[in-house]
Amino acid sequence: MKTITSFICLVFFAAAAHSQQLSQVSFNGNAAVAWFAYGTEQDVLIRISPEGKVMDYGVEVKSFRYEYYAPKLQPYMGKIEYYGNDVDSMFRGKLKSIGICSLTYYASYETDGRPGKLKSIGRVNFDYYNQYDDKMLQGKIKFSGTSQLQYYNSFDEENFRGKLKAFGGTAFTYYSMFDDKLIRGKIKSIGTMNYLWYTSADRSDMRGVLKSPSYRQNINGVIYILSY
Repeated sequence: MKTITSFICLVFFAAAAHSQQLSQVSFNGNAAVAWFAYGTEQDVLIRISPEGKVMDYGVEVKSFRYEYYAPKLQPYMGKIEYYGNDVDSMFRGKLKSIGICSLTYYASYETDGRPGKLKSIGRVNFDYYNQYDDKMLQGKIKFSGTSQLQYYNSFDEENFRGKLKAFGGTAFTYYSMFDDKLIRGKIKSIGTMNYLWYTSADRSDMRGVLKSPSYRQNINGVIYILSY
C-alpha cells in the first residue's frame, strides 16, 4: 500500500512539474513576441502576452497529413473555472483554473503596476519590470519562475528596441541596420539556431521570406513559432 501511495505522489508531482514549463513562444511579423504559451499536464496551452495578460487557452490541433498546426486553439472540454464577484476587483471574471492548473493574479493593493497582471500559472510565478525600468521594458514579464527575461532597451539599435534578448539561458539576436533592408529587425538566431531569409537580391516573390529553417522549431525544449 505504501508503494502504491508513493507512486501516486510521484505521478502527481511529475505532472505538476510539467505544468511549470514554457512550451511555446510566438513572434509576430516584426519579430516581437506575440505570446508565450505554458503547457499543463492535460496538454492544454495557456497563451499569455509579454505584459502578463491571458490571451487564449485550449488544445493545439495538428493536421493529419502535413506538418501544420492550426493557429487557433480548440476549446478544452474539461473543467474551467473563473473568478466570481466575491474576490478582489483585479481577479473578477478572469480565468481561475483549467483542468487542475490554477491561475492567480496580482491584487489591487499591489504596487509598481502589477495589479491585474498574471501572478502564477500552476507553480510558475511571474514578476514584471516596473516604472523605474527603461521605457521599452516597463510592464513586461521580468521573471518566469527562475528564468529572467531580458529585452533590448531604448539605447539599443532601433531595429532591436523592445524585442526579446534572452529568456533564461536562450539568447535572441536580430539582423541589424547593416544587413539587407528586407531582413533588418528579423530574427537572426535563437540559441544556437541560425535563421536565414531571402533578401532583395533574390527572386521578387521570395524576398523577405524565411529560407531556413522552418517557421516552427524546437530549440532547447521550447517550440518557437515565427509568423509568415
